[in-house]
Amino acid sequence: MWKHISVERVLDALTSVLSGPAALAFVPAISLAAFWIGGERALVVVAFCLPLIYLGAAAIDARSDQRRQRRNPPGGMMTIDAFATELEGFFKAFTPGGADSACILVALDDYPDFLDLHGNAAADHLADQFGHRILSVIRTQDIVTRLDKNKIAIGLHPSHQLDLEACIQMAGRIQSVVEEPFMLNGTSVYVSCSIGFSQLSSAADSRYEDWIDAASAALSEAQRNGPSTIRAFSSETQRRSRIRANLRKEFEAALDNGEIRPWYQPQISTDTGRVTGFEALARWEHPQKGVLSPQVFLPFAEQAELMERLGQAMRHHAFAAMRDWDRAGIVVPRIGVNFSSDELRDPALTDRLKWELDQNDLTPDRLAVEILETVFSRRPDDVITRNVTSMSKLGCCIDLDDFGTGHASIASIKRFNVSRIKIDRSFVAKADRDAGQQQLVSAILTMAERLNVETLAEGVETPGEHALMAQLGCNHVQGFGIGKPMPFEKTLDWVAAHQNKVNGMPKIGRKTGQ
Repeated sequence: MWKHISVERVLDALTSVLSGPAALAFVPAISLAAFWIGGERALVVVAFCLPLIYLGAAAIDARSDQRRQRRNPPGGMMTIDAFATELEGFFKAFTPGGADSACILVALDDYPDFLDLHGNAAADHLADQFGHRILSVIRTQDIVTRLDKNKIAIGLHPSHQLDLEACIQMAGRIQSVVEEPFMLNGTSVYVSCSIGFSQLSSAADSRYEDWIDAASAALSEAQRNGPSTIRAFSSETQRRSRIRANLRKEFEAALDNGEIRPWYQPQISTDTGRVTGFEALARWEHPQKGVLSPQVFLPFAEQAELMERLGQAMRHHAFAAMRDWDRAGIVVPRIGVNFSSDELRDPALTDRLKWELDQNDLTPDRLAVEILETVFSRRPDDVITRNVTSMSKLGCCIDLDDFGTGHASIASIKRFNVSRIKIDRSFVAKADRDAGQQQLVSAILTMAERLNVETLAEGVETPGEHALMAQLGCNHVQGFGIGKPMPFEKTLDWVAAHQNKVNGMPKIGRKTGQ
């Protein structure tokens, strides 16, 4: 490989000399010297050979241009195929103790959020700036290609000085340049990027594809620990990557065999104390690892594009629970089920939901469609808008989840006919002891009352928080202070015990203590 590259360099240098204007100045001198040494016959030979030499130099120059065009096309980005060929050449030419190389992957953080917030034109401008800044900081002999609008791959040209510290310094320079503010409609906008890289020496014993996978694993780890994080591939990275891959496969199998199902957290009225609903929260009842929370397995579901399957499984179990509560004579007015952005982008969602409700003899008003506030604040696309409005017209209750964290506008609340806002636990925590927290909660409740929207406080953990929410006028409460998430089998006993407690206690209603 390196011999091949050195020959190319010699040919390029020779071509540049022969095709340059300076070479033409030597033609008379060469002709005169040939005549002086060999007479007319030598002069004829020189006169015949010189055009052939220049024609050959022109052909070599054209081939060199093609090679340079392939390696550094207009804009500086190679095609993915050309990049892969060059990078594979680095891999095959590597020898232990020789010049080292590195594959670097750079990805903009939260690019989908930027796209939702600013639109396609701004996102394209950001992607262009991203590419230009990458090209401005890498060396001329390095190779680069765009994998996606928000992801770029770099191959560092082999060098004996390219150790781990040099790679980290290079990644740091790339990150610093990319994260400089850029102008958007006259305003400075700040973005961050995550970087993962793998040195060739750490993957030389594997296949070429494994080298790329190693860099990708390092990038994934950087993104999980990000934003604005750099990670180098290591044996520990490989171990964690294998664990995640195994968990992802187990997750798919768990969906098939019913290991993933809802646990139910009760919601009660602040006026009557009676159960007004349950929220279905996903839990993975792993046979070896025990009960796993969504924070563990939701990233795998998103990466494997299994969120729709997860949503269908959750609704199947939740609707079955409603049916069983009805048969047991337990009054549960409503079940809350979370809907992800992936599910809301399904054009057939509303029709499928109608069928699922009919199969379980449930009316739409008994389903609370829980949607994160960030979905509304990111300018939802047409399919999401159509699905949310269709479910509202169908009669489902629309719950705006984690209210106060995603900057949803009042117009969005009215536009999507939101039935209830769920006040995020960060506002509820210690509100009974913090005057500032009380003012925030009071302002949210006043706004909701003016909009004729119900309210539910999440994360209520103490009797003081419960009493304050009731006195301020919050309609419903939910949290560990009311009841922890539990499997369906335990809900029957919990409801019975709670009902006995309510029947023997006075109301906490908002007039109490006034």
